[in-house]
Amino acid sequence: MLSHVDTSKKTLIVFSGDFDRVFAAFIIANGAAAMGDDVTMFFTFWGLNALRKPTKQKVSGKTGLQKMFAAMMPRGPGKLRLSHMNFAGAGPVMFKSAMKAQNVMSLEELIESAQEQGIKFVACTMSMDVMGIKPEELIDGVEYVGVASYLGEADEANVNLFV
Repeated sequence: MLSHVDTSKKTLIVFSGDFDRVFAAFIIANGAAAMGDDVTMFFTFWGLNALRKPTKQKVSGKTGLQKMFAAMMPRGPGKLRLSHMNFAGAGPVMFKSAMKAQNVMSLEELIESAQEQGIKFVACTMSMDVMGIKPEELIDGVEYVGVASYLGEADEANVNLFV
């Protein structure tokens, strides 16, 4: 039995690196923060790509496999693919165009809004190690934790989502 569940605390695990799924996670997180909730987003595996800086960063200490991962993975939210109907890269362009026509914030703007609202971004250090992602490759303001830290926050939250 949980000793204390905070109905104003929400957590999201961002596992997917697909544009539409990451977009949905940020819509939910921003909405919860706008309602006054304390929000933590835990980025793991492919979800870490949403936090990557769009330009290549000079880092050392990567293995050959980690260098291959880095070269193949998208850098930042602007390079993420759609989970369905990617159309050889044209899908995200069409999706972004449709969003703009409806005055919907871009993913980059949603990330900025999340930071402004104090949403906590935490990156899974184990996933970072496996994939060879170094802290200097991620945007500013990210915390680096293990799964136990995330689970501690999730134990206190009344909503925990896996995206």
